[in-house]
Order: sequence, then C-alpha cells, then structure tokens
Amino acid sequence: MAGKNKFFKIFVNIIMTVLSCACILPFILLIMASITDETTLTLNGYSFFPARFSFTAYQYLFSAAGKILKAYGMTFLVTLLGTSLNVFLTLSLGYMLSKKDLPGRGFLSFFIFFTMLFNGGMVASYIIWGNVMKIGDTIFALIFPNLMLGAYSVILARTYFTSNIPDGIIEAARIDSCSELGIMFRIVAPLSKPMVATLGLLAGLGYWNDWINGLYYLVRRTDLYTIQNVLNTMMANADFLTNNSNVAALRESNLSVPTSGVRMGIAVIAVIPILIIYPFFQKYFVKGIVIGGIKG
Repeated sequence: MAGKNKFFKIFVNIIMTVLSCACILPFILLIMASITDETTLTLNGYSFFPARFSFTAYQYLFSAAGKILKAYGMTFLVTLLGTSLNVFLTLSLGYMLSKKDLPGRGFLSFFIFFTMLFNGGMVASYIIWGNVMKIGDTIFALIFPNLMLGAYSVILARTYFTSNIPDGIIEAARIDSCSELGIMFRIVAPLSKPMVATLGLLAGLGYWNDWINGLYYLVRRTDLYTIQNVLNTMMANADFLTNNSNVAALRESNLSVPTSGVRMGIAVIAVIPILIIYPFFQKYFVKGIVIGGIKG
C-alpha cells in the first residue's frame, strides 16, 4: 500500500511539473523573443537560445518612457477605482440575492443569468454610453462600460454567501440592531475574504487588460489612455513605419523599428505587474472559486 502511495505521489509530482513548465515556458520564450535581434527572429523564428541579442525593441518603447509612465499611472487609477466599484456592487447584489425571502428573487436571478447568454451588442452599448450617458472622452468611459458589474461574479458571490455564511450569525446581528448594510460590510465581507479577493482579482484583470473602451470612447482625450491603449498605439505606429514606403529612408538613416520584437516587448511590459501581484492573491483566488462553485 505504501509503495502504491509513493508511486502515486511521484506520478502526481511529474504531472504537476509538466503543467508548471507548460505555464512558465511561454513567458520565458516571450522575454527571450523580446530581446532577440529582429533579423535573427525573422530568419530563425522564436528560440529560448537566440543566436543574437538586441534591446532595440525596448529602446523603441522607452523612447516614449514619459508617455508609458503616465499611462501606467492612469491604468493603476482606473483599475483601483473600477475594481472597488465592481467589488462593492457585486457584493451588494450577491448578498441581496442570497436572501431566500427576498421578493422577486427568482426573477432577479433569472434576469442576471440571462445577461450571461444574450446582450445588446456593441452598437447598442455605444449608443447608450456615448450618446445617452455622454461619458465619452472622460475617465468614466474607462470604468463604467462592460466592466463595472458582471453576472458571473454576482452568481459566484451569491453562491458563496448562501453556502458559507451561517444564518445564525446574521440573525444575531439583526437582534443587536445591526443594519443590512452593516451586516454585509462588518460581518459578511470579513468572513468572505477568499471571495472578495477572487472578485477583486477578476475585476482587476479585466480593467488592467481592457483597451476596447479607450479605443471606442476616447476620441480626443488621448491623454487618458491606459497602458494597453498606449502600447497598442505604439505597435500600430511600428507596423506603419515598417510597412510604409519610407522604410528605405529609415534604413539609410540607420533607424530600425522592430515589429515582432516590439510586440513581444509590449506583452512583457503589460504583463509584468500582473505577474508580480498574482502570487499574493493566488491562494484566495483558488479557494474562492472552489468554495463559491460547490453549491448553487
């Protein structure tokens, strides 16, 4: 029996090692490709051990270091504000739907679930946010559309509250004359740290990686661009320069604008903050997803 357990542990460790390498190696290849010479990259393709290194891609990117740093600041601001609003609204709606005696609970739950299957489309969203709400060329255009509240997160929060928060604790708080808002933020939220961390991570990733809202709603106010919009613009400019009829003049002037290298460098710059933050939330993220999906 002990031999079987030992063999099983070895087998599981091998499988986990292979899966870990499958997750880590693409990031290593991404970094190596970003510091590979453009000609070498074109001739030999991507390699973990490039024949020739070059930091031209990063020189091109950091030629606009001021713009990138400003975009990072805007991204952190939008992510912080948007994630806070997202978590607040998600917890509030999820807590409300966890009440079995709530009038119209079934209809509200169905309505929220329905939005996971169907939506009005981008045209309708643009008309509502741009023409009716008039949030174009404002910071609210990066916060409100599409990302401020998600049906999946609401259902996840409702399931967690229903399955893991004892009714006795809530009843005791009511006997002590605690309001529903006080119960949610002073009792339910502290007892739901894994769920709150999970919701915050999902919302934060959505805001950090979002570039669609900036592309659609920020027409004149490019100073409000987040890092994703700035890097996307720089990549488009690099493609334009290398495909332009003036490419010969650029080469004669010893100016090279790598396209593949820039793309890899852009991906590295955009993903570094997430790689730094994610390990601190991983245990809460896994626990929140597992517990929140047990019952429902």
